Amino acid sequence: MAMQECANREMESQRLEEEAAAAEEESGGSGGLSSETSQLQQQTDGWHRVERKKKQRKKQKKELCSLDDSMRCLMMEMPFAKADIETEFGDNCTPKSNVKRKRTTGMENEGENLIKKRKKKQDRPNHFISLPITNPKIMGDIKDLQDTIIKKDGRLSKAMVRHGSLHVTLLVMYLSSEEAIDKAVGAFLESKDLIEELLQEKPLDLSFQGIDHFRNQVGFVKLRESDHEATLVKISEIVKKMFKENGILAGDDRALNPHLTFMKLSKSPKLRKQGVKRIDPALYENFKSHYFGDELLNRLDLCSMIKKKQPNGYYHCESSITVGEKRGAEPDDAELLNLSKRLVENAVLKAVQQYLEETQNKNRQTDCENPGKTEEATIGNSKEFENDKSE
Repeated sequence: MAMQECANREMESQRLEEEAAAAEEESGGSGGLSSETSQLQQQTDGWHRVERKKKQRKKQKKELCSLDDSMRCLMMEMPFAKADIETEFGDNCTPKSNVKRKRTTGMENEGENLIKKRKKKQDRPNHFISLPITNPKIMGDIKDLQDTIIKKDGRLSKAMVRHGSLHVTLLVMYLSSEEAIDKAVGAFLESKDLIEELLQEKPLDLSFQGIDHFRNQVGFVKLRESDHEATLVKISEIVKKMFKENGILAGDDRALNPHLTFMKLSKSPKLRKQGVKRIDPALYENFKSHYFGDELLNRLDLCSMIKKKQPNGYYHCESSITVGEKRGAEPDDAELLNLSKRLVENAVLKAVQQYLEETQNKNRQTDCENPGKTEEATIGNSKEFENDKSE
């Protein structure tokens, strides 16, 4: 069709030229063209311009096709040269100048990226397996360390971890609902027997000595390398395996690096605005090889990162398991807490009873000494009650 239209136009152009020539001959070649001849000449020039533009477009199309072919050659040098380019990329030699592009493509891409970011944010870990730190020596020495740093730079006080929150993280996970939490609690409790089998009723002492950091953003006390550290890693793997068998994804492929965090800049985003972008190692120079103490493993907790913390600063516990051997008849924290509560309750009850008895005794003595006044007071009280009632 395009070829036929082109031929027709050429024929029309020739016809106009012939008519112009005939008109010129009729005018006697005087050099003064008539108005009709002038119009024919203008139409002929117009057709020529149109034809030139069409030839230029055809030339541009050929150049696009040749450029497309050169792009194919470059793609063939890439690692995925064996892939079907047209299938993978929808590439061909058809000129794309007439294809209308959607202006919403950029907005759609932004929307997709936003959805991906939200999903990634939603899938961030919100629960973890914690080994709580309860040794008073470790807690006291860490407080001394924190006080030393704050004296040198008071801005870092907001970056310190509360003593009640001190712990070692063994595993992190994302639990999307209460149903998922219940499933995780079940898997966590099932891991108790396997952990006990690994420990074989032997105590697991974890020794903390020295200080290190993660990219000068997180400061932590190091766990001294020993066989006990390897055992702790195995405990983490047991819990992770049990979670996986129950359909819960936990942790990642990175090796566990047990550590005790005492400060992190992310706790206070305002620090960056105040000019604090890193933790200067000189702040804890005197504690770099300090021995903080040993922690006996006897409890593991499944904790929430997002739920409200307990009054003592420790995280909300979904569930706990007691493992390992206790030294002698030493009670654990839960037993000590219950014992202290009972002692306080008994003391309060005794104090209230004693106060009531003393008050009753005083009233009896007053009644015996002033019986008349007592009657008058009783009558007066009854009258006041009647007046109040009438009002």
